[in-house]
Amino acid sequence: MVALALAVMGFLLWGEHKVHLLGALPWLILLACPLMHVFMHGGHGGHGGHDGHKGGRDE
Repeated sequence: MVALALAVMGFLLWGEHKVHLLGALPWLILLACPLMHVFMHGGHGGHGGHDGHKGGRDE
């Protein structure tokens, strides 16, 4: 029942605000770039911790 209500609300919002949502799409893509940089680069230790790293993967 909740899923049906959300589907109806989404359909009505899309119909009324399509122009606004599509107009904001380029800005959302630009906003995704710094967010992906912040959240997806967490595994390599940041940008300052490469002092002890001399060679490739085998060393």
